[in-house]
Amino acid sequence: MVLKIIDATQAKSGTVIMFEGEPYTIRSNDISKTGKHGHAKCRMEAIGIFSQKKKVITVPGHERFDVPLVEKKKAQILSVSGDRVSIMDLESYETLELGFMEELREKLESGKQVEYWDIEGKKVIMRVV
Repeated sequence: MVLKIIDATQAKSGTVIMFEGEPYTIRSNDISKTGKHGHAKCRMEAIGIFSQKKKVITVPGHERFDVPLVEKKKAQILSVSGDRVSIMDLESYETLELGFMEELREKLESGKQVEYWDIEGKKVIMRVV
């Protein structure tokens, strides 16, 4: 679900935007000044939330981006197997099988609490609480 729509010049560091169907977190946004007859240009460095890949986006300043609703929820780890983690949501008590980022592999153990993000129906474990 789209929370709001912003122009490229309004995207500040830390803002989550949808680009090519994937959510990205803005690292930096360099805005050039307008020319005599031109428009401002934005050069944004962004990191993919799910893929963790860096992308440089260069667009006109009036380009519009969707800002998705990011739901941050807490859960408890039930089991860890390979690259999937079974968790139980602490509010709704539903169980989910989710992926996680590689840097969290050593910290994931049964019984620990984690924070997972739900963005446009996709879920991923972001940190261990």
